[in-house]
Order: sequence, then structure tokens, then C-alpha cells
Amino acid sequence: MGRARAVGLIGLEGTVIEVEAQLAAGLPAFRIVGLPDAALGEARERVRAALHSCGTHLPDRRITVNLSPASLPKTGTGFDLAIAVAVVATGAMPGREEARRTVHLGELGLDGRVHPVRGVLPMVACAVAAGHPNVVVSRGNALEAALVPGARVEAVDHLGDVLALYGIRLDRAPDLEPAARTVPGDEPAGSPDMADVVGQGEARFALEVAAAGGHHLLMLGPPGAGKTMLACRLPSILPDLDDDDAVAVTSIHSIAGTFMPSHGLIRRPPFEAPHHTASPASIIGGGNGVPRPGAVSKSHCGTLFLDEAPEFPPAVLQTLRQPLESGQIVLHRARAAARYPARFQLVMAANPCPCGSDRDCRCSAGLRRRYIGRLSGPLIDRVDMRVTVPRLTRARAVLGGLGEPSDVVAARVAAARRLQVERYRYQPWSLNSAAPGRYLRGPDAVIDTDVRRLLERSVEKGTLTMRGLDRVLRIAWTLADLAGADRPDLALVGQALCLRTGGDDAPAI
Repeated sequence: MGRARAVGLIGLEGTVIEVEAQLAAGLPAFRIVGLPDAALGEARERVRAALHSCGTHLPDRRITVNLSPASLPKTGTGFDLAIAVAVVATGAMPGREEARRTVHLGELGLDGRVHPVRGVLPMVACAVAAGHPNVVVSRGNALEAALVPGARVEAVDHLGDVLALYGIRLDRAPDLEPAARTVPGDEPAGSPDMADVVGQGEARFALEVAAAGGHHLLMLGPPGAGKTMLACRLPSILPDLDDDDAVAVTSIHSIAGTFMPSHGLIRRPPFEAPHHTASPASIIGGGNGVPRPGAVSKSHCGTLFLDEAPEFPPAVLQTLRQPLESGQIVLHRARAAARYPARFQLVMAANPCPCGSDRDCRCSAGLRRRYIGRLSGPLIDRVDMRVTVPRLTRARAVLGGLGEPSDVVAARVAAARRLQVERYRYQPWSLNSAAPGRYLRGPDAVIDTDVRRLLERSVEKGTLTMRGLDRVLRIAWTLADLAGADRPDLALVGQALCLRTGGDDAPAI
């Protein structure tokens, strides 16, 4: 028997897998059991060729490799290295016990090279948490694996380097080109600045409120009014992620294959802006076997921006309803169910009608209603704020002038968020947008009588749903935090109600 260790991922949840190899009498064969997928089942050919390139040949016996626990589905090519080490350990290998205690993560090439794989950060974190800090990875994954505290990482280029760790010296050195030296990449480009926005004071203020409280936002207006420009500047006023969120976001992007290890942990809130031709699987996640994260998960702790939102297929828009409420997405497949965090901030931009013109529009009232009606009522009810972004005229440009730079706005946002963290220090949430309704309007809530009456009248008239009432209170608390007030008064609640409904002149949805 030969043994080694690897890690299997389902979503962000990892499990340490014991790789067992056994030689038995019988016709020569190589079989992998333990619910491998197609890519993992082909590992036998990669392992065979890689060992041959090292001058080591498989014995002419029946080889069975078991991936334990066998009831857990395994996917991907990251098990190749562990399988090769377990097979070699069935023979005379001095470091057999050390190999058994070490986690091996890497894909093998036919020439024996060890290639990097996706998801190394959550894999190594799982191994360290399970008490297995010794990890062998491809040199291309070394920077990412080293981000996990407590991990003892060994970076290798070739299978022969791994075998040398366990006392096996090759008779002939592999004929390989020099490995590419890993160099830090360029620093990520800075976010566009809010100072670029001319005029649009109401929309800029709504964006600041959205950033301060983590609220969802819908912007309605004609083309060229600045909706996309404003949305793309939202990341520039958001604070950096804390350690826990940075690890979670980095792990998601590692699984998705969009992480640059040379930049370290992802500290800036991510910004995802899928095209309106995106499929439901690309938005919420999917794929064969164990599904991979989609745009809602890759924007976790950041912003998901849907430009030209009514142009998205209805099936795509409806998939957003559940993660907007729960902050996570559970993708069920026949083989497994993967759970990914999806606590994102939704920002949508839309034209008021198909032609988009606010001057020479010839769209009928019915056509305008049908167009904006593509954003369903249940989805819009989950969006906290709605703001109209009018066409920029010369008068508005002169009166509005250039906006404040992002660092000034970001300072106010950071101060408001510090107040929220302090207020919710004994709660499982830290933002106003995550505060549940029972907390905001319960018997212990600090709400004036006049405020209660205003909200009750809005619910009775049908202006607000009960979900909308809770969201108005969340916005009001954010406005109070930005203003430095102890609690929202009647004026702030009225302002929050206006931000919620979009004003009297906003198109009906």
C-alpha cells in the first residue's frame, strides 16, 4: 500500500482526501475509484507518462487507486501529484511516512512537469485547518499557497523534484526547458475618480448612500446621462475588505481562475459587470459535475453592475432574487451541491424606454411600460433605492460643477461604516443593509411615533411593501450615519422614502 494526501473542493468547502494505491496480482491495469470525474479519471494516463519521463515504470500488476472518503465526488486534475506519489510509495520509497502526512496539489504533464491548478488557496487553508501544514504545490501556485498562515509550502517544477523529497533519485535528469521565473505582475489599475462626474448631484449622493450602507441601487435615465460612469466609480469610494472577507473573496477568485497571486490577497471590493447576453449559469454559477462560481459570487463583498438591465433575459434577472435575500447561492447538481457566498451590492442602470430618448421619444406609453416592466416587481422590491439620472444640460453642469474626488467621499463612507460596526458590534451583521426587519422595527427599536405613522400610512396606501418598509429604515439609518445623527428623525425617513420610491416624476415600475 502507498498513501498520500490531497484536497477536494465542493464550493468553498474543502475535505482532505487520502489517496491509497494498492498493487495486486492479476492482469496489468490501472483503475481509479472514489467517484472521480472525467478529468480525474484520465489521471492514470498522465501519471503513467509522467513516471515514465522520470525513468520509473509502473509495475506489471493490477493497480487500484482509491480516493477516500469514496462517497465524496472528486473533480479536477489537482489529484495527479498525490496519485503519482501514492503509486511510487507502493515500492521501496524511503520517505513513505513523510509522503503520507503531506498534502500534494498539482496537475502532471506528460513530461513530468507539475502544473498549477485552480483553488489552491482554499485547498491549502483546508489542509492547514485539518492539521496537515506540509503542502507540495506547483511553483506557479507557490505565492498563492504561501498566503495561508501556518502552511509549510514546498514549490516544485517536476515530478522528479517531488520524488527527490522522499529519497528517490532519478537515474537521468529530465530534459526540460528552464522554468519561467515568477515575477510580480503590474499593480491593479486604480478605480476611476468621482471627480470626473460633472453635475448629477442627486445621483452622486445616492451613490454615496449606497456605498455607506451597502444598499442596492437602480439608476434610470437616458443614454449619456452618466449612469455607467457613476456605477464604475462606486468601487473608488468603498473601503478595503477586512481579513475574513479578503480570504473569502480571494478563495472564490482562485476557484474561478481569476486570481493574480503576485498581488496578494484581494483587498479591494470586486466589481463585476457582465454583458446583457450573459447566461444564467454565468451569473449564478454552474458547470458539469461540481459547479463553479458565477458573477454573483465573484462580486461577493463588492458590486455586481448590470448595465442596460432590461436587456438581460428574464431568466437571468430572476436568478438574482434568492441571493439578494440570503447572501449566498446553493447550486444543486446530480453529483453534488456547492454553496458559495454571494453577498454583493447590486447596481442596475436602465433607459426609460427602448429608444432611450427623453426629448424626441415616440415610444407609446404601453411600449414604455412593457420595456421597464422587464424588471419584475419582486426584483425591484429587493432594490433599496431608485434614482432618476436626467440628461446633463448646460445649466445642470454649471450648477452642479465638478464632483468631489473619491478620497473625500470615501472618507465620509468610511466614517459612516465605522458607526455601523460600533452599533452592531454584538450582532452577526455590520452594515445597515444586512440588518433584519425585526431588529429595525421591533419593540426595542428607537423609532419616533411620527416616523411610525409615516411608514404605516405608506404601507396602507400601497406605496411600500413590508420589505420596502424595512429597506426604508435601513436607508434612513445610513442617512443618519452620514449626517452624524444618533437616530433617523422624520426628515431623514422622508428622504429615505424619496430615495426608495424614486420621487414623483420617476417612471412607474
